[in-house]
Amino acid sequence: MTRFVCSLLALSLIHSVAHSQLVDVQQLDPSILVELKYSTTDNFVKKDVYGDLTQAYLQPMAARKLVAASKWLQVRRPELRLLVYDAARPQSAQWKLWNALPQYTERQRRTYVADPREGSIHSYGCAVDLTLATADGKPLDMGTPYDFFGPKAYPTQEERLLRAGQLTRQQVDNRRLLRQAMQAAGFMPINYEWWHFNALSRRQAKARYKLVE
Repeated sequence: MTRFVCSLLALSLIHSVAHSQLVDVQQLDPSILVELKYSTTDNFVKKDVYGDLTQAYLQPMAARKLVAASKWLQVRRPELRLLVYDAARPQSAQWKLWNALPQYTERQRRTYVADPREGSIHSYGCAVDLTLATADGKPLDMGTPYDFFGPKAYPTQEERLLRAGQLTRQQVDNRRLLRQAMQAAGFMPINYEWWHFNALSRRQAKARYKLVE
């Protein structure tokens, strides 16, 4: 992808921000760390998908929940921070992620990437991918990288993987702390990705908001 096309994606989202009233989460809470993985090559497509877009935007409702999660965490673990890997995602970028997995059937693909025809909750500005990090930005060990495809990333498999020695107690505890912070603020985890949290269901997001094109 050329830098020009990447910049167009970024401008597309910034344009949508102006019309959909998405907010920059760091404007609400500067202690929240942001490293958008799709603005780097450190992601499953190994390409910079977002280009100049480097800030994390969410619907105001979701952003307020994220700030609440950040405060919950820092009250209990003042040395830790939330580190955001992805937030609002343009629909055009969602198609690129979907099309990057031709080795999977469509049914298998939906485990890892939302079908753009159904609408990703990210593309409504109501989902966030994130981890825990030290105050200076070092991510905690969660047992897998971001965008890891397979059972080792599944929250539902953690106890089994712990018993099998494939995850450590510290890795599981780190994931649970992340979930506790996010759920305390009203986010919902999903079964297949320890890093992904929804502020609303897809049905609710569709009813309240427009897709970020």
